[in-house]
Amino acid sequence: MTGLRSRAADPSGQRLGPGSGRRPTGKDKYPNPTETEAIIMGIRTGLIGYGLSGSVFHAPLIAAEEGLQLTGVVTSQTDKVREDYENVDVYEDVEALLGSGVELVVVASPNTLHYEHAKSAILAGKHVVVEKPFTNTVREAEELIQLARDKGVLLSVFHNRRWDNDFLTVRQVLDSGTIGRISVYEAHYDRYSPEVEVETRWRDQPLPGSGILYDLGAHLIDQAVQVLGSPDSIWADLRLDREEAETVDYFHLVLAYPQSRAILRAGTLVRQAGPRFMVHGDLGSYIKYGLDPQEDQLKAGLRPGDADWGADKEECYGELTTAVGDLTMRTKIDTLPGSYQEYYRGIAEAISGGGKPPVRAEEALEVIRLIEAAHRSARERRVIDLSPVPGEAAQID
Repeated sequence: MTGLRSRAADPSGQRLGPGSGRRPTGKDKYPNPTETEAIIMGIRTGLIGYGLSGSVFHAPLIAAEEGLQLTGVVTSQTDKVREDYENVDVYEDVEALLGSGVELVVVASPNTLHYEHAKSAILAGKHVVVEKPFTNTVREAEELIQLARDKGVLLSVFHNRRWDNDFLTVRQVLDSGTIGRISVYEAHYDRYSPEVEVETRWRDQPLPGSGILYDLGAHLIDQAVQVLGSPDSIWADLRLDREEAETVDYFHLVLAYPQSRAILRAGTLVRQAGPRFMVHGDLGSYIKYGLDPQEDQLKAGLRPGDADWGADKEECYGELTTAVGDLTMRTKIDTLPGSYQEYYRGIAEAISGGGKPPVRAEEALEVIRLIEAAHRSARERRVIDLSPVPGEAAQID
C-alpha cells in the first residue's frame, strides 16, 4: 500500500462519504472507484455477515476509515446492503469473497462460525479481524494465532469497548493517580430484556458461544484485564435467570489480584440500572452512570466526525470523591468522547505500516481463557486458580 488516503469530492469541494460532514445521497453515495482510485481509497476490505454487528458496527466504521475500502459483503440480505452501500458487491459464500481480491476480511458471522471463517481467510493469505468473542474455545484461538503467524498476516479481534467514552475516562482517572491504588474495580452491563427469543435470536439458543457471558462478558473481561492485567484466580456465578432461558443470561464474576478485586456483572432483568463503573482506591472513588452512546448513534445513522459523536450527557458525568485532610471533595469529571473509529484506524495503519494492531489476538485469547475458567468455576462451584505453571510466562505475549 502507498499509504495515500483520499475521498472523492463534490463540486463544492466537500468530501463525500462517512465522516465527511455531509451525508452522501443519490448517485454520489459510495461511488465506484477506478483502479487508481481504489489504491488511493485504501485497503480492500470484505465483510462476512450483515446482522447487527456487521451492519451497525463494522460496515459503517470500515466505510468511515479513509485507509480502508469496503468492497464486498457475504450475506443473504442483498437488498439491505444495496440500500446502505449501493456499489458494494454482495457474495453468497465466503469462498467467492476470498477470491475477489480483498486484502482484509472482517468476520462478523454468528459466534459458532468465527473459527471456521477466520481460518478460511487466514489460509487464503488475508489479514483478519474477528468480531468478539474471538472463538468459542482456547484451543481454537491458539490455532488461529499460530496459523496467522505462519502465514504472516495480521489477526485482531474487535474489542471496540476499549474505546467507550466511560472506559476511556476510567483509564484517565486511574492514570492520574487521583484514587491511588485500586482496591475494587466494579463494572456492570445490566439491561432489562425479559423476553427470550430462541426462534429468532441465535444468542438465545443453546449453541457454543451463545449467552451473555460470551456476548457482554467478553467486553467486561477485556476491559478489566486492560486495567489490572491477568488475574490470579476467578470465581463465577452463571445463571439462566429468565423463565424460558436456554443459555446463560446472568453472570457475576470475581477476578482476584494480590491487592485488588475486579467484580464484573451483567443481567437481563435489571429494570433500573445502577452505576456502570465503581472504582475504589486507597485515596478516593470514581462512580460513573450511563452507557456509551456510540452503538445508539450508529443505529441512528450517525458516523464518526458527526456533531456530538461519542459525547456523553452532562448529567451522566462521573463523580470523583477524594479527601484533603478532613475535607471530602466531590468533583464531576467530564467524560472523554468515545472513539470506536480508532480501532479501524489502527487496523489500517498496522497493515499499511507493518505495526501491531490495536487489539492483539493474544489479548483476545486471554478473554476466552477467562470465559472458559468462569464456566468451570460455575460448574464446579469453586474458585479456579489461574496462577501460571512454573516455567510458563505469567503475562500475555
